[in-house]
Amino acid sequence: MISQPAPTASSSEPTALRQRWQSLLEAQPRTRIRDAAEQLGVSEAQLLATGVGEDVVRLDLRLDTLLPRLDALGKVMTLTRNESAVHEKRGLYRNVEVNGSVALVLDENIDLRLFLTRWRFGFAFREARPEGTRRSLHFFDGTGMAVHKIYLEDESGVGAYERLVEDYTHAEQSRAVPVEAAAAPEVPKPDGDIDVEGLVSGWRGLQDTHDFFPLLRRFKVARTQALRLVGSELTTPVAPASLTWVLEKVAASGLPIMVFVGNPGAIQIHTGPVHTVRAMGPWMNVLDPSFNLHLRTDHVHTAWVVRKPTRDGVVTSLELFDAAGENIALLFGKRKPGIPEQPEWRALMEELIAALPATGVAS
Repeated sequence: MISQPAPTASSSEPTALRQRWQSLLEAQPRTRIRDAAEQLGVSEAQLLATGVGEDVVRLDLRLDTLLPRLDALGKVMTLTRNESAVHEKRGLYRNVEVNGSVALVLDENIDLRLFLTRWRFGFAFREARPEGTRRSLHFFDGTGMAVHKIYLEDESGVGAYERLVEDYTHAEQSRAVPVEAAAAPEVPKPDGDIDVEGLVSGWRGLQDTHDFFPLLRRFKVARTQALRLVGSELTTPVAPASLTWVLEKVAASGLPIMVFVGNPGAIQIHTGPVHTVRAMGPWMNVLDPSFNLHLRTDHVHTAWVVRKPTRDGVVTSLELFDAAGENIALLFGKRKPGIPEQPEWRALMEELIAALPATGVAS
């Protein structure tokens, strides 16, 4: 993951920082807050917090009770992203299940897996715009990186939003945010230290796709390292351009798919067809009424077709990674537990392998 520059005392002092942000917006009015934070050498949380006392309120993250109340907001847009992809869904924030450090949101349109130990700061933002006030909730990890955002899209939810903000206003309303430095990425073990035979055996014995991450941890192997080591029975490298090829194919055929985009604090899932697929510069976009995806294709360093055995049969995915081995996005055919994978999706993955083989990647 791309690290943000360490803020200096002068650059992160809230009053001076807010003035610098306003100057930046005057010169570049369309600059998004994430990009502004990067230009100013601070985290997004630090930048947003400069509005505390004006248009921003810091929230008390009692998430076990806060999250279930979000269904009262009516229609919302949820945004989850990483350095290379932005995933936006419109729907209702309902069917919330909080189980200790993990929460699920299981609406037909808004489908989320939330890892709450990563959530450190939360803010309510009432943003003045030409068309009126835009109300939103923003959640950040300890480094000040945004993990999840929720935007109100239903005027009938304004009252519920205001009551939520009142009930969860944090006792501390300082503009200074005590962010921490990002941890250095773990250095993968050398290939020669990996028990590849044991890894392959464990992979073949998977019963559920959710068992995959524990398998990698058990063998202390990085994800892309595992994809490279296990061999062509289980993984096949394909060209980085595979995402565009697949999205155009499924948009033309109507084949329903699943698109996962996440970060350490949240994973957001789209399930269903995609219709409007459009390339704009380095960005590949899905621009549908309830689902938007914006993905930097120039960040895709490797792409893999991955096969995971389950009790319902093999599940096949297209997995995209950046140059540091961080996952950008995962694509599957639409399926639910207990239902085998769509043969049309599996056939499409085999067609992809034939059409866009990778070059220079050892499988």
